Amino acid sequence: MFDPGPAAEVGYTATEDGRWTLRFVRDLRHSPQRVWRMLTEPGELARWAPFTADRDLGHPGPATLSMIDGEAVVPLPAEVRAAEAPRLLEYTWGDDLLRWELGAAGDATRLTLWHTMADRGMVSKIAAGWHQCVRVMELGLDGTPHPPVRGRDALNYGWADLEERYRKTLES
Repeated sequence: MFDPGPAAEVGYTATEDGRWTLRFVRDLRHSPQRVWRMLTEPGELARWAPFTADRDLGHPGPATLSMIDGEAVVPLPAEVRAAEAPRLLEYTWGDDLLRWELGAAGDATRLTLWHTMADRGMVSKIAAGWHQCVRVMELGLDGTPHPPVRGRDALNYGWADLEERYRKTLES
């Protein structure tokens, strides 16, 4: 049974160019250095993220992030814009922009993801997806790994309930 863990702190704002930015915040019991490796190293990303990376994301420059949905793999161009270990990682993923901020809180990390997208209707859906992915990351960090939850498979792990919960939170 997949335990989705606690809800993230979420919000969203409009950007000056007419896009939308989700703010997704989770507190993790692990150091920023350990979380940084999960966000940047291809082998670690493959354990939890909705994509695989063709290289270490800890350095600026072009990359390919391949989105996975069952047997389907869709490569998308990416550009790492900022990589300041272990506190800031920013990259494009197709047309989206992801900015990960890692704040130290003793031996723990406050993880803040800013995900900018074109469609406001996707905000709660993306929040639910990141919730599942970050939970799988957290389980791996805790030493109780769970296979990645990606694509349509997310429906088997409570994605619809999470999406509804985040939609209600974001509408209030």
